[in-house]
Amino acid sequence: MIDKKFIGYQLKPSSLYMDRTRLQFFAKAIGEQDPVYLDPAAAKAAGYPDLPAPPTFMFAAELDSGANDQLLTDLDIPLTKLLHGEQSFRYFKPVCAGDTVEVRSSISDIYDKKGGKLEFVVKDSRVTNQKSELVVQMRTVLVVRH
Repeated sequence: MIDKKFIGYQLKPSSLYMDRTRLQFFAKAIGEQDPVYLDPAAAKAAGYPDLPAPPTFMFAAELDSGANDQLLTDLDIPLTKLLHGEQSFRYFKPVCAGDTVEVRSSISDIYDKKGGKLEFVVKDSRVTNQKSELVVQMRTVLVVRH
């Protein structure tokens, strides 16, 4: 069982520069066809300073830093038992190419179901831009099968 002492556990902050090429690559990988995510001129015509990050891109900021890997190690969660249960986003401001974001995450809940056969770890994250403005809140639910 995952020790509930980890409720409140804070992951190492993660920082990510929003590179235009990477944003375009991600947009293409998810099948995005809206030119706002692919063409800087279309993005500017739509009122953005540069290409906006596709809606689910913020999830990648923390993955790249290794903070999630460290979380799994600290909570002793084997990758072979891990499922991605849920992901939600709440947006406050656009994130665009040229921005740098910082992700700060903490564990807000740990609970089990089915007599402990399934454990759930709820991680809440706040994403701020280089101006320290809140741009996105995220919630991730990890499921551990036993």
